[in-house]
Amino acid sequence: MLSRVTSLPASQAARLCRLNNCGRNSFIAKRNKIPTYDSGIATCAYTVRHFSTERPTPSSLSRVHATRSSYLFSQSPFQSTNCLLENQSKFLLNRSHSKFPTTLHGSSRRLIWSWNGDNSNGGNGSEDGSSTNGASSGGNAGDGQDGGGYGGFPQPPIVSLTPMTVPETFSPVPVMLLPRNPVFQNSSKSLREDVELVKSPDDIYSIGSFSQIHEMHDLGDKLRMIVMGHRRVKINSILDNREVMVKETPEEKTDPESGETESSGTDDGTTVVEELPVQVLMAEVENVNHLPFEKTEEVKALTAEVVKTIRDIIAMNPLYRESVAQMIQAGQRVIDNPVYLSDLGAALTGAEAAELQGGLEEMDIPKRLLLALNLLKKEYELSKLQHRLGREVEEKVKSAHRKFMLQEQLKIIKKELGIEKDDKDAIEEKFMERLKDKVVPEAIMEVINEEMKKLSYLDNHSSEFSVTRNYLDWLTQLPWGMISKENLDLERAAEVLEEDHYGMEDVKNRILEFIAVSNLKKSTQGKILCFYGPPGVGKTSIAKSIAKAINRDYFRFSVGGMTDVAEIKGHRRTYVGAMPGKMIQCLKKVKTENPLVLIDEVDKIGRGYQGDPSSALLELMDPEQNANFLDHYLDVTVDLSKVLFICTANVTDTIPEPLRDRMEMIDVSGYVAEEKVNIADKYLVPVIEEQTGLNNQQVSISKDAMHMLIKSYCRESGVRNLQKQIDKIYRKAAFKIIKEGIEKIAVNPDNLQDFVGKPIFTTERMYDKTPPGVVMGLAWTAMGGSTLYIETALKKRSEGEKEGMGSLEITGNLGDVMKESAHIASTFARSFLLQHHQGNDVLQKSQIHLHVPEGATPKDGPSAGCTIVTALLSLALNQPVRQNVAMTGEVSLTGKILPVGGIKEKTIAARRAGVDCIILPTENRKDYSDLQSFITEGLEVHFVEHYKEIYNIVFP
Repeated sequence: MLSRVTSLPASQAARLCRLNNCGRNSFIAKRNKIPTYDSGIATCAYTVRHFSTERPTPSSLSRVHATRSSYLFSQSPFQSTNCLLENQSKFLLNRSHSKFPTTLHGSSRRLIWSWNGDNSNGGNGSEDGSSTNGASSGGNAGDGQDGGGYGGFPQPPIVSLTPMTVPETFSPVPVMLLPRNPVFQNSSKSLREDVELVKSPDDIYSIGSFSQIHEMHDLGDKLRMIVMGHRRVKINSILDNREVMVKETPEEKTDPESGETESSGTDDGTTVVEELPVQVLMAEVENVNHLPFEKTEEVKALTAEVVKTIRDIIAMNPLYRESVAQMIQAGQRVIDNPVYLSDLGAALTGAEAAELQGGLEEMDIPKRLLLALNLLKKEYELSKLQHRLGREVEEKVKSAHRKFMLQEQLKIIKKELGIEKDDKDAIEEKFMERLKDKVVPEAIMEVINEEMKKLSYLDNHSSEFSVTRNYLDWLTQLPWGMISKENLDLERAAEVLEEDHYGMEDVKNRILEFIAVSNLKKSTQGKILCFYGPPGVGKTSIAKSIAKAINRDYFRFSVGGMTDVAEIKGHRRTYVGAMPGKMIQCLKKVKTENPLVLIDEVDKIGRGYQGDPSSALLELMDPEQNANFLDHYLDVTVDLSKVLFICTANVTDTIPEPLRDRMEMIDVSGYVAEEKVNIADKYLVPVIEEQTGLNNQQVSISKDAMHMLIKSYCRESGVRNLQKQIDKIYRKAAFKIIKEGIEKIAVNPDNLQDFVGKPIFTTERMYDKTPPGVVMGLAWTAMGGSTLYIETALKKRSEGEKEGMGSLEITGNLGDVMKESAHIASTFARSFLLQHHQGNDVLQKSQIHLHVPEGATPKDGPSAGCTIVTALLSLALNQPVRQNVAMTGEVSLTGKILPVGGIKEKTIAARRAGVDCIILPTENRKDYSDLQSFITEGLEVHFVEHYKEIYNIVFP
């Protein structure tokens, strides 16, 4: 196929440069499946690489014979040369008018050109041997055959200096492949050789361009040439180079020194020809003419539109003007030639190769004009877009440049007037101004001064300058020595706490104690408190009320799900986008050293590959260490001993023990129905009235309706769900007032379902009267307390099963601790039954099934031990226990009743279920005594140490 050669011997170079009947070389320029047009600029691969425009020496010239094979030949754009066919076996070079001949470049290559003689290289010879331009050093004027400008070499016959004409037919011709956009008729294109090979002739388009080389430049590893397309041609067949070559006749030449004649051929009259490898693809071609057409109105309109579009493109982009000027021949009216105009329009566009090939192969002139018009319109739209984008970018650049120049001028003017100083001076003054009224520790001040000095040496645009400036910005904004004035008035603090929250006496008393100690010491102090309890009881909101009561700035952040220790301790300054931790951010925001900081959801803190945040909280919350808290970003110690830390949690089991040890735990338990009613009247209803735009004259909720709402819809310990239900009532009331025009709505137990739907909880007790083997227990949940029934039953033995040791089957989604408690209770119940009822062996020999209802709810804990023992004894004795009795307590193997937690929630659950007698462990007496009187009012309470006391109460 097509390849390229970097070096050729002289004999092969002569062969490659033979012409058939054309003075300037013509060739087909094509590419595998990429079209080539009659003009344009492209890159060309060529077999002979090194050409130059050096002046040849006479000794390097020789006569060149040619066969019918026609290879690619290069010439200068300034030369005008005629080549005539002589007996179909050799050609003669005519004298040229240019003194810039084109030669083969290289030691083993032959010159293949003639030139115009001058004082240094000799003149052109004439037929009579005279020199037309004065041959001085190039050779002697000869007889027209051997003299003249060839310096002793045989001179070809002289022909007339007629203008070069393109032959109408020329075949065979070499095929050249173009890698990019094609060439159009009467337009030139620059070609640069690339290493591209065609594997099969089938990959070449059948229609291409018959083109002429105008200029050639050797670029070392590439060859650049300028070609011009003349007409369309079609490949008929691919030829073999060896078939094109023919034997050459011997040629004689005279030695200039000895005068003897030498022959370049063999004895038999043929020339010795070296075997030439197949390096150029030769093809038989024929001319392709367009179809006949008439200049109809449609053709004229298309021609006019093409010309108009070309003018628009030139007006939009002046670079096209030069291309059009090169393509249009002097004195030719383009508008009168639709054929030429269609090629000109397509040559100006940068369309895809497939579109251009379609225009090349189209022989119908109106259709070709339409294709060219479509391509020109696309090019015009692209030029408009390019022009618009360029204009927008230019406007932005001009605006930015103008703004920059004005700012720079303004800086210089202000600097000259003394109004403004340099950026570094202004930054340093700003930082020092911040520290003016602050009491900065000496160690911190040394760090600030060092960083200030470092900042003055850095360039304003360096990254280190930004890091240092940000670091100083954080250091100078911290409230060094700034403390807010606290409220030490106990009465005022008590009033504020009562305004926002009902109940919560433990929390309020602890805050009042804190204020009292601060009053005596005449100084502020820091403490670490932790409020734990079920959701919706006001743990987070009470912290904000405390800050208001003691007149401290309030800052809250949540650690729920936090996995990065840098959130607490900060990032190293070496990281991009580094920031201090939450506590340093807090101090910067509140601008005091003694704020109240609420750390929410401390029981839900996470742990990841970035570290353990709970461990980082140890230093933050340790009263012995937080006076010298070290943040990774600041890298200086900060005093946090004056900060009042308040943490919130729902459970304490998930809080790490070292962290829990540093906090003062305060239980914030749930509310009973009476407390919820008061909270709703004093706090929830006024807030919801303000949010909905209603008042108590338009909507009212009766006490009975509120009790029913709490009992049937909102049994949880907190009041968050109660607030949602009241808000729902007021929304529906507002809808009725607007739509139906009702002036006042009264909500009572009869119409409560119209506002909040059907009750969620219909009854608290599963059994109105407990049968044998069933006992009511008390349980604690995250939503508050609840009643828990223990059911036992005997299983019937299957046929053939022998009587033996009794067994116990446990169901009800119980945890491991509760299962162990059930087995302990079963063992103690058997032992207790043998002691008090020796003849009763039900528990010893029977298969017993123990179940705890509500199997979908997980249950765990040891507090149901005494309840399970009572249920087993009731089953064995076939005797129901005392009605309206509920109990809680862990039992040991010897019958000891151990203390349990959640006494308040369990007591509230028992009271809500209508129980009038509860049994508690003796060690829980202190917890029961802390309950409000309205919770314990009307309850019969028994404190027991051993199960025998419970047996005497439930089995009278």
